[in-house]
Amino acid sequence: MVRVWRAAGVAARQEEAMAEVEHPDWNDRASTHQNAVRAQYIDGELRDREAHAQTLAELRELGLMKHVAELDAVGYTTIHGALDADQAARARAAIARVMQRKSGLAVDLESETADAWSGISLAHYLLFEDEVFESILMTAKPLALVTYLLGRSCVLSSMTCHFKGPGGEAGRLHSDNGGIPSPFSMVSQVANVNYALTPYSREAGALAMVPGSHRLCRQPSASESHLAGGRTHPDAVAMDLAPGDCVVWHGNTWHGSFRRQVPGIRMNLATYFARQFVVTQEEFGRAVPREMLDRHANEPRFARLLGQSQPYNYHAEGPDWEKFAVRPRGQFD
Repeated sequence: MVRVWRAAGVAARQEEAMAEVEHPDWNDRASTHQNAVRAQYIDGELRDREAHAQTLAELRELGLMKHVAELDAVGYTTIHGALDADQAARARAAIARVMQRKSGLAVDLESETADAWSGISLAHYLLFEDEVFESILMTAKPLALVTYLLGRSCVLSSMTCHFKGPGGEAGRLHSDNGGIPSPFSMVSQVANVNYALTPYSREAGALAMVPGSHRLCRQPSASESHLAGGRTHPDAVAMDLAPGDCVVWHGNTWHGSFRRQVPGIRMNLATYFARQFVVTQEEFGRAVPREMLDRHANEPRFARLLGQSQPYNYHAEGPDWEKFAVRPRGQFD
């Protein structure tokens, strides 16, 4: 009986939704659908060529062609001074507030030794915690490199801090292509921007990268993933960074983090992006407040990064065909 009632309830809701859309503008919706389908065949290749040209022009204007070469050759690149001192300080303060709220514990970034902060703790969904994270999302140089990797239609997947105190275990090497079967595509499906908010060094628990690993097109095996003791991967490189620096990497690239061996907290901001068709780790889209979008009304890219052009995840009324018409058509679109 419960199953019958639930099925009837779902059917009733679907009928109500369809009743709402069965009105005189039905032909207009159908026409929009047909135009969207037609557009993807007429201008698909042209749009991708134009997107490629636009992205390369931006990269040249920002002086990033050396970084593009590094992404292609070794799978990652470092941008020094990507954030200014004020952005880094505001991000640190906001994340410290989040961690104190979650734990009920005070945080001493400089000299923390408490067992409560041993190893890695996570602060999720940071975009909505402070307006500084909105400005970081739109930082020009990292975003241009992410656009090169994922296309102009890419979206923000998550914004997280790996909040690392002394002790604990090293973060094992992995690729961010979680759930994607091997062999991976050499066309990046996801990409990461890891901002250092405190000094990075090997003893301070730095990010570790394995140069060239993106070309292996697979996850590391268990024996290849170690970053501690005698089994540490011989090719793993510690990223020595100052606050405000960032590392951008291809989704295939192996990375992890060394164990922190000194007092205090290592704080980062991991800004993770994906191609439009990939399910995001955190919910944006309908969850984004109108006032946030209004703050960036003159930045159409901001809305697209937050899923406002995503045609999927629709209900009984069907998709927004105007959004389908601007779906990506190629690698750079």
